[in-house]
Amino acid sequence: MIQNPVSAAWRDRSSAPRGRLHAFASGRPRRPRRVAMLSVHTSPLHQPGTGDAGGMNVYIVELAKRLAALDIEVEVFTRYTSSDLPPTVELAPGVLVRHVTAGPYEGLVKEDLPAQLCAFTHGVLRTEAGHRPGHYDLVHSHYWLSGQVGWLAAQRWGVPLVHTMHTMAKVKNAALARCDTPEPAARVIGETQVVEAADRLIANTADEAGELAFHYGARPDQLAVVHPGVNLELFHPGGPGAQRIARAELGLPADAAVLLFAGRIQPLKAPEVLLQAAGVLLERRPELRERLVLAVVGGPSGNGLAKPQSLQKLAAELGLGDMVRFHPPVGQADLARWYRAATALVMPSHSESFGLVALEAQACATPVVAAAVGGLPVAVRDGETGTLVQGHDPADWATALEPYVVRPELVARLGAEAARHAAGFGWSAAAAATADVYAGTLVRPAGRVGPARRRLH
Repeated sequence: MIQNPVSAAWRDRSSAPRGRLHAFASGRPRRPRRVAMLSVHTSPLHQPGTGDAGGMNVYIVELAKRLAALDIEVEVFTRYTSSDLPPTVELAPGVLVRHVTAGPYEGLVKEDLPAQLCAFTHGVLRTEAGHRPGHYDLVHSHYWLSGQVGWLAAQRWGVPLVHTMHTMAKVKNAALARCDTPEPAARVIGETQVVEAADRLIANTADEAGELAFHYGARPDQLAVVHPGVNLELFHPGGPGAQRIARAELGLPADAAVLLFAGRIQPLKAPEVLLQAAGVLLERRPELRERLVLAVVGGPSGNGLAKPQSLQKLAAELGLGDMVRFHPPVGQADLARWYRAATALVMPSHSESFGLVALEAQACATPVVAAAVGGLPVAVRDGETGTLVQGHDPADWATALEPYVVRPELVARLGAEAARHAAGFGWSAAAAATADVYAGTLVRPAGRVGPARRRLH
């Protein structure tokens, strides 16, 4: 991650209680009654772990549900991806998913969607026009494509725009994986426009807030830090013998050392590092072959779609074919089972805005070995709940992973601490902090006009 004075200043503010808003106005102004939440390129109804569905999908679903529990209705606008989908779906009480026609239902990839933003915006505006004025109090957009739509919708309705980046082109390009494709200039321009237009920018971590300021010129009064959460009702350690039970259900050896990768298979996530590190580890300790299992749960995504069998081929080339278990993406309940079955979760990503799977695994008492990038140093406590690795050299990763394979007492100790750590990241706290951000945007001194409205007058 690029270090800069602004991000250092935001880290200094991070001593506030976890899950609470950092650097925002005090008091309790009113919260919105109804929020238009925008997710253009991926639907909260999609299965995380494949295509463009991942942590952002989980983020939107969990946040929307918890906001509804705070009596803030949420309507999520997303694109039709199938003719079989109904116009609206009630995701939970108080949470409605609205499908918008923007381009063909199928066959579009994320890179094609900028050309469909006009159509998507039209669908959003038309929906609002069918209600009485003031139906939505606020727009919360996710990812830069949604921000482009949110900018116009908020301006038309005269309401504030809150935006969450999730990932940023300049940050991704600065830590590009080998053979990965740089994010285009059009995205950089689009993100810059959204930052200029937004009333508030919600960052996952203090470092991300610093990056928004450093790379995109975000103002201090725009920035708020709210850590994402984890569903503690679903992701938990389980009862006695939880690991043994989970392994029996998944067909994994009871006495194995199971190293798990869970997520989209694409260069950004670097799953090949796990396989390469295992190859190095076996060169050092051949006797470990008898008990080492590598589990990969997820599907090809992004640039990984060009070579969907690349990991299988790499496993064969490294002589690991008999040790690797490939499994397609699974639902949240089954994912919790995989976490409990694992000895450690491995996250070699080149970039992560936060890394929700790291929290989910820790909530299940599974330590995490992760790259020291993005928000992962916040999600994982190095040496206490897992290990942070600098760089992506397979030899370094083999060194980091070896203790988890050979020292069960270390795994138990770090796993117990991981569960305690993750327990502080409930979604209810994240939603309450987000609601406070919303409330703050609705308070303006007389005559003040938000940035998105001011610029165009």
